Amino acid sequence: MTRTQVATAPEAATDYADLSEQLSLGESDTNQRHHDGHAVRAKFITPLDPVIETQDGNRLPAVPLQEAHKLNVLKAKAGGRTLPAPSAKQDSSKRHIKRETEDEHDASAQDDNLDLAIAPLRTHPLFPPLPLYGPPSLLRNAHCLLFRITSFFLSTGFLLVIVLGALFTSIPPILSKLWKLLTFRDPDAQRPFNEEEKARAATRKQEERQWSEKRRQAKRRSKSSDTRASEPSPAPHTQYTPLEGGPDKLLCDGKYYARRVGLEMEKFKVQTEDGFIIDLWHVYDPTEQRPSTSKEKAEHGPEIFKSESNEPQPIPEGQKRYPVLLIHGLLQSAGAYCCNDDDSLAFYLHKAGYDVWLGNNRCGFNPQHTLLKYTDPRMWAWNIRQMGVMDLPALISRVLGETGVDKLGLVAHSQGTTQTFVALAKEQRPDLGEKISVFCALAPAVYAGPLIGKMYFKFMRVISPGMFRIFFGIHAFIPLMMFMHARLPAKLYGFMGYKVFGFLFNWSDERWDRGLRDRFFQFSPVYVSSESMRWWLGRECFAKHKCVLSTREENFHEEEEDESPERDREAQDEGREEKNAGKDDKGRTAWYDKRAPPFALWVAGSDDLVDGRRLLRRFERGREPYVNVVHSKVIDEYEHLDVLWAMDAIEKVGSEVRDVIWKTMSKRDKERCRRIDGGHKYG
Repeated sequence: MTRTQVATAPEAATDYADLSEQLSLGESDTNQRHHDGHAVRAKFITPLDPVIETQDGNRLPAVPLQEAHKLNVLKAKAGGRTLPAPSAKQDSSKRHIKRETEDEHDASAQDDNLDLAIAPLRTHPLFPPLPLYGPPSLLRNAHCLLFRITSFFLSTGFLLVIVLGALFTSIPPILSKLWKLLTFRDPDAQRPFNEEEKARAATRKQEERQWSEKRRQAKRRSKSSDTRASEPSPAPHTQYTPLEGGPDKLLCDGKYYARRVGLEMEKFKVQTEDGFIIDLWHVYDPTEQRPSTSKEKAEHGPEIFKSESNEPQPIPEGQKRYPVLLIHGLLQSAGAYCCNDDDSLAFYLHKAGYDVWLGNNRCGFNPQHTLLKYTDPRMWAWNIRQMGVMDLPALISRVLGETGVDKLGLVAHSQGTTQTFVALAKEQRPDLGEKISVFCALAPAVYAGPLIGKMYFKFMRVISPGMFRIFFGIHAFIPLMMFMHARLPAKLYGFMGYKVFGFLFNWSDERWDRGLRDRFFQFSPVYVSSESMRWWLGRECFAKHKCVLSTREENFHEEEEDESPERDREAQDEGREEKNAGKDDKGRTAWYDKRAPPFALWVAGSDDLVDGRRLLRRFERGREPYVNVVHSKVIDEYEHLDVLWAMDAIEKVGSEVRDVIWKTMSKRDKERCRRIDGGHKYG
């Protein structure tokens, strides 16, 4: 038996005090034991995701399962409570010790079945434990400083190699373009939207001149009438009058681009269950809605789907907008949905009639936590699991609270789909599916594409976890990228961003409007943790298993089933039979249970980064009997980012997203909310 099991109450109290100090924000003050940030107990968000509750009501993230369980057991033992041993037959991730006594004045005596969860003997191979960093000490600070020094030089060298590689591979296309110009040929003749691209550029130039002329007229009227008129007079023939105009300023500001299409944007603060403060952007029509106050936009407490929300602004029945939440991809921000004028998915969905909200993940452009500071390694001890289990539910909770509805439409791209697929899994937070009317996955990132075998990614997979931290640190991943983002001229940064990311992820701007391309990269990269990148590219997790929810062995079994056309037909027949005869057998190996929302998928057929076709096969073969795929589409010519930025993305993706959300809304919501422009096709 362990010391925790046999310890007397006084011994348990001493052990509890010692462990509590190890898990607290800082070292204890001998004169004030329970200072702000002092660990009180472990709160289990899921059976595998504990956080630390502190004396001042805040939360600390990233505590190992065994430590969290031990803290709660010692606290209970020190309080004189008897803890009956669990049955050996119970599943290790779901066993709970039942309390014999209940003290309603004790904060630890809340109605939470996970409070005293028995820690599993091992964690899932796809989600190994995160490192535990205790409170600041001389040794820990020296340790962190060493990693910051080594990672600065080594990661900068790695980034320099990538930049040089991107520039070197740009030489042949540049020479080819010069040769065509010298021989009096159009170097862009083969681009799919060459003529439309030129027409759009001419239209933007004309609109810039008109805007500048209106501003000059407004200034002249202002001087003659001795009044101030900072904006041009509205154009009576347009429904949405631009609130900004003129030459593109290339700003990292979603509000600026919203105003260019006649809309407004406001930023809410959202607190996750482990204490991170993240940004939630809201697009609205200033002619319909007043802006929220600072108090209304401030973060609530860490509890989700329980805390009081702001009273939604009164809207007549039948005129309410149905909420849609958009989640961005890796190294991006919500600005990826806002930088394409009226072809931006966020603005398009709003003008179609939806209430559009854009979620950002933890840290983003401005890392914030209720307790932790940028230099604390605990600020960066997270990966895709925490983004799915903590960030996504917090964002959904806030949107539902602000809009006063029961469900929303969820649209995600790339890594945003990953965190959603992780969150909805039956081992994580499957109840979240009951808050989502449909999950629209754009370029779904579940299975790895061939790009994972590239030399620079293979290097990250070869080195050990210890070497990875020496190269890339234990804080933010290559923070020099953010330094360059803040200081390079916007046009130069846009060019370099496209070249570097295009080199890394093997995409091109062939289908984009190049006149707007520099905008696209003003909103990336953002701060991400080294642990998150290690999850994607290190030797233990995604890069090894090439899937976010299945191990390498399970994937190999799937590949064997997919070998021949005969097996393909048999698997489809078996899948249909199992769906008709009963779902329990297949459901045991499925990722999702009956709480999963309807899925809709748009797969980029020329995407080297992820393999969306393989995900579609999983659904087609009946491996997910509880998942209802209401829409699926493969766009053969599309690359990874074309689902957002291609010049025909609204036609091939956006309009279908609009209609699928309307189709899957409940009858009651269709009656309460305004009719969607185009949604009539589904009745």
